[in-house]
Amino acid sequence: MDTAAAALPAFVALLLLSPWPLLGSAQGQFSAGGCTFDDGPGVCDYHQDLYDDFEWVHVSAQEPHYLPPEMPQGSYMIVDSSNHDPGEKARLQLPTMKENDTHCIDFSYLLYSQKGLNPGTLNILVRVNKGPLANPIWNVTGFTGRDWLRAELAVSTFWPNEYQVIFEAEVSGGRNGYIAIDDIQVLSYPCDKSPHFLRLGDVEVNAGQNATFQCIATGRDAVHNKLWLQRRNGEDIPVAQTKNINHRRFAASFRLQEVTKTDQDLYRCVTQSERGSGVSNFAQLIVREPPRPIAPPQLLGVGPTYLLIQLNANSIIGDGPIILKEVEYRMTSGSWTETHAVNAPTYKLWHLDPDTEYEIRVLLTRPGEGGTGLPGPPLITRTKCAEPMRTPKTLKIAEIQARRIAVDWESLGYNITRCHTFNVTICYHYFRGHNESKADCLDMDPKAPQHVVNHLPPYTNVSLKMILTNPEGRKESEETIIQTDEDVPGPVPVNSLQGTSFENKIFLNWKEPLDPNGIITQYEVSYSSIRSFDPAVPVAGPPQTVSNLWNSTHHVFMHLHPGTTYQFFIRASTIKGFGPATAINVTTNISAPTLPDYEGVDASLNETATTITVLLRPAQAKGAPISAYQIVVEELHPHRTKREARAMECYQVPVTYQNAMNGGTPYYFAAELPPGNLPEPAPFTVGDNRTYQGFWNPPLAPRKGYNIYFQAMSSVEKETKTQCVRIATKAAATEEPEVIPDPAKQTDRVVKIAGISAGVLVFTLLLLVVILIVKKSKLAKKRKDALGNTRQEMTHMVNAMDRSYADQSTLHAEDPLSITFMDQHNFSPRLPNDPLVPTAVLGRKNVYHGDNNSFFAISYL
Repeated sequence: MDTAAAALPAFVALLLLSPWPLLGSAQGQFSAGGCTFDDGPGVCDYHQDLYDDFEWVHVSAQEPHYLPPEMPQGSYMIVDSSNHDPGEKARLQLPTMKENDTHCIDFSYLLYSQKGLNPGTLNILVRVNKGPLANPIWNVTGFTGRDWLRAELAVSTFWPNEYQVIFEAEVSGGRNGYIAIDDIQVLSYPCDKSPHFLRLGDVEVNAGQNATFQCIATGRDAVHNKLWLQRRNGEDIPVAQTKNINHRRFAASFRLQEVTKTDQDLYRCVTQSERGSGVSNFAQLIVREPPRPIAPPQLLGVGPTYLLIQLNANSIIGDGPIILKEVEYRMTSGSWTETHAVNAPTYKLWHLDPDTEYEIRVLLTRPGEGGTGLPGPPLITRTKCAEPMRTPKTLKIAEIQARRIAVDWESLGYNITRCHTFNVTICYHYFRGHNESKADCLDMDPKAPQHVVNHLPPYTNVSLKMILTNPEGRKESEETIIQTDEDVPGPVPVNSLQGTSFENKIFLNWKEPLDPNGIITQYEVSYSSIRSFDPAVPVAGPPQTVSNLWNSTHHVFMHLHPGTTYQFFIRASTIKGFGPATAINVTTNISAPTLPDYEGVDASLNETATTITVLLRPAQAKGAPISAYQIVVEELHPHRTKREARAMECYQVPVTYQNAMNGGTPYYFAAELPPGNLPEPAPFTVGDNRTYQGFWNPPLAPRKGYNIYFQAMSSVEKETKTQCVRIATKAAATEEPEVIPDPAKQTDRVVKIAGISAGVLVFTLLLLVVILIVKKSKLAKKRKDALGNTRQEMTHMVNAMDRSYADQSTLHAEDPLSITFMDQHNFSPRLPNDPLVPTAVLGRKNVYHGDNNSFFAISYL
């Protein structure tokens, strides 16, 4: 590709961004509507379509362009397919024109690609009276060469109608090449290469008939062109027949088969050749609907041998005018039909059979072939009969069941009915509880000797009577009252079932069935366990059954398992048997776990100044698995009443040590242990300075007394039960704890080294205290360093005091979540009133330093 071709996209983009001039030199060499594009399309009143995908580009001969050198010179409109996606369209609209005389639209076009590929399609569309766009009347697709080609448009749209020609460029899948148009002329004489159609007239037919359009055109050799009938809002219709009228005129016929209202539209004739296209004016296909009466005839009078009717032909469906009215009638039981022409609004049908049903319809006809519409709605009526001679005899009851009664009656002949057409009806009514009543009538087969009344309620008094009717009258028998038999009862109302749960029992009550269908004799309740929160509870046992008398609608089910769902089936019974059961599921409450009895048992295994080691024994689950074990430490106060271990209230709200210190709570949770950590009795050290499930187990204050509580908790869904017991009590120490060194390892040398080390350490600590007092004003900046020093001192204290028992608890090694407090918590090294005393130390604490032979202590108050 050369340089000019490579720069084309940039040039086209520049042209797209450049506005067209709205004013320019006059196009004097052409009539209105033509354009040479020397000064752009704006001066010719050409417009881009506002709703297309992109725009035509103006190429001017006075301005440089970067089209390929083989492209024509001059001014014209062009589309570059390579800049757009397949299927996108650009439309250029000519000004709206009215054809007062014969004229022709002539234009030049080319479709070019350097590689000979298909650049797209050039379509010509004609919009009439600003209506919707129909299909193109002419198009050309594919490579046409680098030279301009000419085509003509013979538009036959007559005044006062107006039309608008639209040039549409559609990009092909190859997206390669150019589509261009130039020198559009509106000539004041007929086209030489495209035929002109004469005015196309409207066509009117009745629905269901064939419609024919005949298009007549003038032109040479046009009969061999492509011809079709174009529908404005639909598919095109191919030509049915063409014939030459003379050497300058031909006719084309188009047929639409069995048209309906949906075919009613505007149609026009189109012819196309390589040299151009001709298009006629739009003509309308008018489809008339044959008339049909809306209402049936009205019966005005009736006798044994005649019927007087009114036609009711004024209200119709379809189109008029009505030129003929007819009455069509027949016996409903016969096959013959008679039709009478009627010229009056009423008509009397004579010589009819008595007591016979007739069907009467009205036919209406409009002008044209197929103008007779369908028959209107029928009037079905009977000629008169005589009144029945007498009432039927008393009904005879043949069979009584719970929901049906069989009735016998005498044979009814013509001597009783006095009519060939009559009805025998059984009417019944009954009343039930709940303000329920029903009344209905059932038509019976007059030829059958027995009739069955179904769908009756059981154990109900039903009143029956038989009615004989014909068009002239009716006779009724006396009422007979019969009680239906009992049946099995209906289900117990499901919304009446109410179960109240306890740990080992369920109270269940219900109401009588809405449909007892007799006298209730007893209730039967069967129940069984279907699932349990406690895996130890067997749920696959056989169901158990209890029976209650008719007047007992409640029961207490005892000796049930806690945390277990029981399914109850309740059904009622009459003498006919049990009815359907109603089911309800009720779950017992879970019980608190059962802890081992610590009464009289010393659970304390070892005790130091800051710890106490206790023996924890697993609890027994009742109704739900154990969720967690909790160790609760309660501080003893001299003025507080001691809690009783047996009748105590468990600690439901978990409180961490930090929250207890801040909020003044007398207890805190020292640990929470998963149930898997206590499969068997195991020791646990309270105050080991570790963290269990987010709860810190801090060292105990030596000068304070504590109660140690052991809790087991079961939790399932929204129910939680806790059992607790006091397992140990740690009394407050009366003296400071001392660390006794091993006498066997005391030597003079060690004593001397320990004394020197102690002196250096004391001096260092005193020096640090002086520095801290001097720098007290800068305490906020050095809080992080003070925290580290205090945490180290706290660790020395715990290591020195608890070295003899730190490894005693087997739970510590087994619990992977157990970590030291000093590694996990942010420890605050200050009390509110003394910045040098740790907040975790509530009493007097001694931290010992030294080796095995010499010790010294520093007290923090």
